[in-house]
Amino acid sequence: MSSPVRVAMWSGPRNISTALMRSWENREDTTVSDEPFYGAYLKETGLDHPGRDEIVEVMESDWENVVKFITGPIPDSKTIWYQKQMAHHMLADWSLDWLEKVTNCFLIRDPKEVILSYSKKFEIRSLDLLGYRRQAEIFDLVKEITGEIPIVLDAKDVLSNPEGILKKMCNKLRIPFSGRMLSWLKGKRDSDGVWGKYWYQSVENSTGFKPYMPNDEPLPENLIPVYNQCKPDYKKLYRFRLI
Repeated sequence: MSSPVRVAMWSGPRNISTALMRSWENREDTTVSDEPFYGAYLKETGLDHPGRDEIVEVMESDWENVVKFITGPIPDSKTIWYQKQMAHHMLADWSLDWLEKVTNCFLIRDPKEVILSYSKKFEIRSLDLLGYRRQAEIFDLVKEITGEIPIVLDAKDVLSNPEGILKKMCNKLRIPFSGRMLSWLKGKRDSDGVWGKYWYQSVENSTGFKPYMPNDEPLPENLIPVYNQCKPDYKKLYRFRLI
């Protein structure tokens, strides 16, 4: 690698985003950041997420300061900085001029599976909470800035073929693949956000990517309109996914 690599992986909630962060953190050349805009997002929106007060207290809550941090020197003398980002955390009135300073990638998941998982944890009060529209907006902006199609990973593909997909991702990023990305030790990480105690039980007990298992549970009638509104943005990115 001729220069440091900053990977901004734009995801939505109830994806495999934390497992993928574990994968990258297990590389010897990589440091990770867990949802760096979360504190600023909660402070600005006033949303009452689990652990909200603690999150706002311990995290940087000025979005511009977050940008300065994640586009600054890579911590821990590493050469790769993997940043787990939630697309919906980037509010509409926050500038995205800094996107050209990072390599933007996108992690998507079938909205049916996201909705079923999310609705069991948190009420879907707005489509914005699922991040599909914001992902599509950021995707279009990155295409405009770079003139290239950004890297897109679909959760099903990663779980079905983690080694193959991650090798292709590393090739696109022009960095060597590491077999360390395929497994990790159980437990918490110092890099995990303080909200991990509410959301990360499954990944804390994992040692690698779990095989893909389709969810045959039907969507509740009241959530079908939500699915129908998310699907076009999902399909827009899906056709560009690495396979």
